[in-house]
Amino acid sequence: MAKKAATDKAKDESWGKTIRDIAVILLLVLGIHSFIAKPFYIPSDSMMPVLLSGDRLIVSKYPYGWSYASVSFHLAPKFAGRLFGKLPERGDIVVLEHPVTREDYIKRVIGLPGDTIEVKAGALSINGKPVKREVQPMLSIPVDANTPSGDGSLSRNVVPGADGQPVLEVPIVRETLPGGATFDTIDLGASQLDDYGPYKVPADHLFLMGDNRDGSADSRAPLEAKGLGGAVPFDAIAGRAEIISFSTDGTAKWYNPLSWFQALRSGRAGTDLRPERQANIN
Repeated sequence: MAKKAATDKAKDESWGKTIRDIAVILLLVLGIHSFIAKPFYIPSDSMMPVLLSGDRLIVSKYPYGWSYASVSFHLAPKFAGRLFGKLPERGDIVVLEHPVTREDYIKRVIGLPGDTIEVKAGALSINGKPVKREVQPMLSIPVDANTPSGDGSLSRNVVPGADGQPVLEVPIVRETLPGGATFDTIDLGASQLDDYGPYKVPADHLFLMGDNRDGSADSRAPLEAKGLGGAVPFDAIAGRAEIISFSTDGTAKWYNPLSWFQALRSGRAGTDLRPERQANIN
């Protein structure tokens, strides 16, 4: 009888240790995700041409300090304030919680607190000064199961390539923001988002836009259109996009490990997502 009791006690202790170990691992993962870095998946074309649907990113949590939005899986109740808060720079790509739905969004910081933002015929101005725009050659991107994504904003730009295979051809405009951040945007021509403002960014808020200017539900778009409805509170920023870890073309099957490798896009892994910065741009 004593032997059976000892065996049962050992089993209980074993189960208890297993549960404790699992809890520690979960807390460790949550802590890393919330305070250091986490992976992020791009599901749409709103940040093309820099980011493609199917890209996997590393998002760092510490550059701007921590707020309720830093906690992964949207577990934290909303509260005001930010620990060790530091404003992003114009041009940074940030992940944020939508201020109403709490869904994850990824956009680029365009306006800082106090800035006046205006868009006329697709041309951006900050504080009354037009942002430098340089038209680039058309960009051709191979079409695959992820590109263009299912939102349809770029489908009409799919054309046959030189080898007969479909490619996505998009017009590129390179912008240089005050402070020197330089990056490429897509400008498809006239759209509902081409005229906006003037709009003054409130204190402790940021004005965010997608690089695919005609296909991004960002600060220009109203809440009812799944946009951000203006500038978002700084507290809603969860982290900064740093690097592409890997990218897939949408053909991978979960039950076929070989397809995981076949679906990898070459040349995407390791892409730095911090914008180039020119000196003496005000």
